[in-house]
Amino acid sequence: MLDELPFETDDAALPRSHRRKRGGRSALTLTLVVVLLGGLAVGGWWGFDKVKGFFGPEDYDGTGNGEFVAVEVAEGDLLDDIGVTLVDAGVVKSVRAFTEAAAENPASTGIQPGVYRLQKEMSGEAALNAMLDPSSKGFPPFTLADGYEYWTAYESLAQSTGIPVEEFEEAGKDPAALGVPDVWFERLDGRDIAGTVEGFLLPQEYQFAGGATAESILTEMVTAFLAYAEEVDFVDRAQELGYSPYEVLVVASLADAEAGTVDDLAKVARVAYNRLTHPEYYCRAEGVTNCLEFDSSTNYGLMLAGGEKKDSNAVTWDELSDADNEYSTHIHSGLPPGPINSPGKAAIEGALNPPTGTWLFFVAIDKEGNSEFASTLDEHNANVAEACSNGVLTVGC
Repeated sequence: MLDELPFETDDAALPRSHRRKRGGRSALTLTLVVVLLGGLAVGGWWGFDKVKGFFGPEDYDGTGNGEFVAVEVAEGDLLDDIGVTLVDAGVVKSVRAFTEAAAENPASTGIQPGVYRLQKEMSGEAALNAMLDPSSKGFPPFTLADGYEYWTAYESLAQSTGIPVEEFEEAGKDPAALGVPDVWFERLDGRDIAGTVEGFLLPQEYQFAGGATAESILTEMVTAFLAYAEEVDFVDRAQELGYSPYEVLVVASLADAEAGTVDDLAKVARVAYNRLTHPEYYCRAEGVTNCLEFDSSTNYGLMLAGGEKKDSNAVTWDELSDADNEYSTHIHSGLPPGPINSPGKAAIEGALNPPTGTWLFFVAIDKEGNSEFASTLDEHNANVAEACSNGVLTVGC
């Protein structure tokens, strides 16, 4: 006799032994429901929050992880739209985390279009509160330090504004589009011109407006450089020295990288000019004259090629004399192809107004960065000995 029938039928038409025992199953179900409800009643006083959390939105804890991003709220965006933008930017974990926080705060209707500087991994409530804080709209003050290479400047800008570094890299590819005039890419020495934005981002404090982009930020920094150049009569003063403005900007960047103190900036610039015009200066590389032999420029070329910046004591002669490194001023005569950083105003003034002197050598002689300058190799060797005794130099001692 079959225990189950392969077709639908009426229980009344079946023998008693085959009728479904609905009453027994109903009783069992009712018993289970009562037990479950009783358990919930007993444990509800402590378990409700856990159950609520289980069914609540995915959310981060706290006010963020310290990594800032720029988030734009467009005209006409609804709270759901803003939530999607925040999720895409990594600010909140879910749209509901933001919209539910907004639903509980009547002030959320006051969120205005614009760019907000927020942290990643914020709770929905923290993100909402930040967007209602006027200080989060726009960007905080940003200061570009003297001597930053352009890629270091981009990284610092990205950290400050939340705009991805890749956007600064893309915007910086065309200096002319940022406002650098052709006159700044002229040389009198016949050397190749790097033609990058390097050197044209003026070190100073900036206050970028809300809604600024990578391109508008770099344009503002270039504009600041050009305004300063006009203020100090850069172009005419460079020509009075017998150099193009671009060449003097290169010298300023070298001085900024090599001088250990502000007081030595102009003297380092004078050494550079002297080495360019004194063929009797001894170059270690055979057949090379009028070399600068500045380790900082070689280091710049190493970094452009993907290497790490090295201490002068750690740079090998093979690296210094690598002809493939266009920025090596040990193997190539004259100035490198372009600036090697963003020189500050003091370095620019030093390059425009170098002191009179016959110095061809300089070396840092103490750990405070002070340098001694010399006109002869014998004088220089004595300064090197002092640097060695003070522990500043470890190579060539």
